[in-house]
Amino acid sequence: MPRISYDDHPPLWITFAARLAEARTVCVMDLRTSLRRTSRRSGGLPRGPGAGRAAARAPYRLPAVLATVLLLLASSLLPCIAPPAAAASDGGGVHRADAFRRMPDGTRIDTSYFAAGARDRKRPAILLAHGFGGSKTELRSQAESYARRGYAVLTWSARGFGRSGGEIGLNDPEHEVEDVSRLVDWLARRPEVQLDKKGDPRVGATGASYGGAISLLAAGHDPRIDAIAPEITYWDLSQALFPDGVFKKLWAGIFFTSGSANIGSRVAGVGVGCGRFTPELCAMYRRVAEHGAPDAAATKLLHDRSPAAVGDRIKVPALVIQGQSDSLFPLSQADETARHIRANGAPVSVDWIAGGHDGGDMEIPRLTGRITKWFDRYLKKDRSVDTGPAFRISRSGSVGATDDAARLTGADLSAYPGLTGGVPGRTADPDRDPAPAGRDESRVRYTEHRYALPRDRQVFANPPGGSPPSLSAVPGLGDGLAQLAERTGQGFAVDFPGQFGRFDTKPLTKSVRITGSPTVSVDVRSSTGTAVLFAKVYDVSADGKKQVLPAQLVSPVRVTGAREGRRVAVTLPAVDHQVAKGHRLRLVLSATDLGYASPAAPATYSVTPAGALTVPSLPQAASSPAPLPVWVWALPAAGAVLALLLLLVRRRTDATPPPDPDLADVPLRITGLGKKYARGADRWAVRDLSFTVGRGQVLGLLGPNGAGKTTTLRMLLGLVTPDEGGIRVFGHAIRPGAPVLSRVGAFVEGPGFLPHLSGRRNLDLYWKATGRPEADAHIEEALEIAGLGEALDRAVRTYSQGMRQRLALAQAMLGLPDLLLLDEPTNGLDPPQIREMREVMIAYAASGRTVVVSSHLLSEVEQSCTHLAVMDRGRLVAAGPVEEITGGTGAVTIGLAHPVPDPVLAKAAALPGVAELTRDDDRTLLLHLKEGTTTTALLGPLLSLDLPITTLTPQRRLEDAFLHLIGGPS
Repeated sequence: MPRISYDDHPPLWITFAARLAEARTVCVMDLRTSLRRTSRRSGGLPRGPGAGRAAARAPYRLPAVLATVLLLLASSLLPCIAPPAAAASDGGGVHRADAFRRMPDGTRIDTSYFAAGARDRKRPAILLAHGFGGSKTELRSQAESYARRGYAVLTWSARGFGRSGGEIGLNDPEHEVEDVSRLVDWLARRPEVQLDKKGDPRVGATGASYGGAISLLAAGHDPRIDAIAPEITYWDLSQALFPDGVFKKLWAGIFFTSGSANIGSRVAGVGVGCGRFTPELCAMYRRVAEHGAPDAAATKLLHDRSPAAVGDRIKVPALVIQGQSDSLFPLSQADETARHIRANGAPVSVDWIAGGHDGGDMEIPRLTGRITKWFDRYLKKDRSVDTGPAFRISRSGSVGATDDAARLTGADLSAYPGLTGGVPGRTADPDRDPAPAGRDESRVRYTEHRYALPRDRQVFANPPGGSPPSLSAVPGLGDGLAQLAERTGQGFAVDFPGQFGRFDTKPLTKSVRITGSPTVSVDVRSSTGTAVLFAKVYDVSADGKKQVLPAQLVSPVRVTGAREGRRVAVTLPAVDHQVAKGHRLRLVLSATDLGYASPAAPATYSVTPAGALTVPSLPQAASSPAPLPVWVWALPAAGAVLALLLLLVRRRTDATPPPDPDLADVPLRITGLGKKYARGADRWAVRDLSFTVGRGQVLGLLGPNGAGKTTTLRMLLGLVTPDEGGIRVFGHAIRPGAPVLSRVGAFVEGPGFLPHLSGRRNLDLYWKATGRPEADAHIEEALEIAGLGEALDRAVRTYSQGMRQRLALAQAMLGLPDLLLLDEPTNGLDPPQIREMREVMIAYAASGRTVVVSSHLLSEVEQSCTHLAVMDRGRLVAAGPVEEITGGTGAVTIGLAHPVPDPVLAKAAALPGVAELTRDDDRTLLLHLKEGTTTTALLGPLLSLDLPITTLTPQRRLEDAFLHLIGGPS
């Protein structure tokens, strides 16, 4: 079932419901195809089969690429919104003609025809069908690819979808299938389409899901179809939606509801709520959904519209592609397809891909190439083409070191052996399907492994209403759960106590790969005479604590006549799954399952295994290793060559100068530091910078934007190499990777943490990355200074900006470095957070260490820093204590804790260095100093007069001094 979309703008809930089930399959497949096509056009990826492009490439522009990606996302999620053009060309030689074609009953079908090259060149044709809920629009990229490979391609929107008229008939032979025959008639009249005889074009059909079924049905109803390649589709829709007579309610609900939006204009009678479905189908679904079980009429209706109804008439070469991650159309549907077509004498190849309707890797590039080769062989009659193995299984291989994604491998066999053993009968015409040289199909046999099960009788109940149900597969999410189970070793299937029977084998003495359908016989009794059971086999770890349900699949079983007991043969889901030595297999028979309808009436069941659990495997199906990516072998070689070139052509640099013992106790000394912009001989980021920072100081590095502050800090850390001068930290010259940098902590250009981890875990990982002993981290001391408290054990994504800044500060302080470099640590903080950050820096310096902080907040620098270095245009314009730079003379505002009497003020006014002392109000005095007197020199005498001073603020503030120094307004 490809993605759900309508040109008439469906309600959001319809789109959402469909995405849950299908966005991980064809929607992702189409998006990846579009992105890959765009990347190839821009030269980003190598071209694959059928992906040649003759268009000239425009210059690379980032805005254009971003716009293209956004458009592709929009087109993948909401296809068919824009009306089709009458005719167009992709600029690479492929021409498209769009038209509405009227069917005999008057219904208009929206079509697109693609062809490339000379009009007089004869070529075969391909009918390319879309999935349920989609339209012809999603097939354009694939159609253009086939057209470039020498095919005439016709796509169309099926009845009830896209812009086509009519109602959804689920591939009704009298409507959807007849439409295909009319399209074949049209192809027969095209001058460039190759004919086998008059009115009979050379034509193949392919499509996924709904489109795969129409390719099978067309081959059964119209003998002019010459080859097919159905993908992830059904053989019998009644068995897919009503397996063994059990209603697959979740998938059926999505299937019918997604096509039942009230998009059309029908508003009366049974049409209400049916959207574009025919009334017959709508009534059938409602009847089954209300009763929770299919009736004979519903089963017959779906069977008659399935390929199974014309299975004896499908006699063309078929490439059957089915998904291993598919709880909608499982592998058993493809098995029926292959078995019937082979029995008719036609060549068949079967390909089990890693993905499916539940998600996973749809292997688009590989399948596109294989389908093209299939048609090259059977439509172009090119016998030199290798169509690939008769049976292929995709398997997960190694996990990528860079993207944590599983690499797929393939197991190839010379024949398809079915699901439970033996080689299906082969009566193919050798002239049409010659056996590949060196292949002996008689050797392809299943090996059966029999594992004993305890014969104890287990009793459990079907709860009233069938709720709560057990959980196995969730439509559209099965692959995600299965992959997570494989990686974590913990399954996500849930069986509720009292609702299932469980039977474990003994630990396996050797590993086994299950390939196909396990089987088992069980004796069943039911208090009502009827039982609905859901059978599954778990892979249980050696310690019994973890169990994984392969592909999240389950087999429903309906048992009748079981009041006195009945023995039934159970065929479990077909899977390809490796079970490790020491693990157990666990057979579970549950009374309920979330994806299916259970009987509403309560019942009691008892089950007893009547034999061993039989597991098929294919020892011949050894996986071939995944091809090594080019970079695996090319990157080391390229690295060696590059290293050699660097050794030959790099400039020799002077050896690192020895430590200066006279500066061993000086945290930082910068001498004549300079850094030039790469693109300008006279453009300096930093020029002739010199200053010294001592122990216990908090140095504020000030300057306007572009002054060179961050460049200076980066040179201090060895991240940028100076062009002039040098930097010494505790007497050691700074070079990239200098050992003395272990005594430096830094927070430059913003914090960066893993949001899903706690603050403490982030710090632990950061320290481990340094390779230094854990005991040297002093994490607790750093955290105490940062003051994060209990927040340390919360995920970082829950942190406020201030908490992130403080965590970054704690990270910088790990190991309690003697020199701490902070670049704009108060960015994004509110006033209380700024105050906390200020207190942290002051406390850290008070411990005898040194802090260098770059900031734009002059008021904060004035309150927290003891010394300043002011830069402008890369040069130092002032350096020294804050008081010297702000100016210690002039007016000072004195804040008092309480009013003081006039005699005390008179004594203060008479102190040496006081020019004038006036009362501004009861608790504020204004003091004017004499020339040469500093505030610091006068503070002691004022306190000796018992003045209750709380604040002492020079009226000439840092802002005034800063603007004066950099040439701004004073």
